[in-house]
Amino acid sequence: MTSLDVLRPRLPSPLQELSDSRFEGRGVRLLLKRDDLIHPELVGNKWRKLAPNLDAADGRTVVTFGGAYSNHLRATAAAGRLLGLPTVGVVRGDELADRPLNPSLARCRADGMRLHFVDRSTYRRKSEPQTLAALLRAARAEDAYVVPEGGSNVPAVRGCRALGEELAGRADVVAIACGTGGTLAGLAAGLAPDQRALGVPVLKGGFLTTEIRALQERAFGGPRGTWSLDERFHFGGYGRTPPELDAFARGFESCHDLPVERLYVAKLLYGLVTLAHEGAFARGTTVAAVVTGRPFP
Repeated sequence: MTSLDVLRPRLPSPLQELSDSRFEGRGVRLLLKRDDLIHPELVGNKWRKLAPNLDAADGRTVVTFGGAYSNHLRATAAAGRLLGLPTVGVVRGDELADRPLNPSLARCRADGMRLHFVDRSTYRRKSEPQTLAALLRAARAEDAYVVPEGGSNVPAVRGCRALGEELAGRADVVAIACGTGGTLAGLAAGLAPDQRALGVPVLKGGFLTTEIRALQERAFGGPRGTWSLDERFHFGGYGRTPPELDAFARGFESCHDLPVERLYVAKLLYGLVTLAHEGAFARGTTVAAVVTGRPFP
């Protein structure tokens, strides 16, 4: 496989200070950790999670999983095209197979990803060994390297530890939007002892605490770092972007000349503005928000 160095990632990603009265009025300093600038196609935490997995694949076909609008599927497909690596995306929802592809899946296919649609019941059982083996056979990818949905596995969590290390000593609180929890698990492990990580889940359900603990156990042998979750800002679940959230994102974009990705980043920033208003951060606190993506398309 071509070395990942040919992709020329921008690491460490830039750290940008914002002037925002909603934070400054509370005595809080806001920084943005611009992981969205790491690579034009493997954006944000997708680089940090995929890079160690692509190394581990060692030229084999990569199979991974996602929904119809999955950022992870798009990033994996782009990596395959850039590195000449075959990719297969197992997509939740067999009803989608006979419909025109949405822009997200169309981009995956254009980047060379072979799409395999499965029914939702089977998809929910994809981590069971028998079900996974059957899925790989059906997708004609039995010898493939498998990356889980969202890319959160041991290599990914260890890869995300570098994000915390890059921010060591730069902020008191490091906040990040969470999908599967792998980035937060690694981020917290890389921070200094006097720092804490704050996760803002974008899915409802309250399952992430257990998932993050399990990921840290598998990656590091036990808990690492100080971290917590605030579950209030999912706006109804993944992919839900109601008018209130969109209006907030448009206002933030206008104020700071910064494109705001809606599914993750907007919910994170909305949550931080709310927390600042509630007085959750003591005066003199520096908060770094990790920008993990940018709008698509």
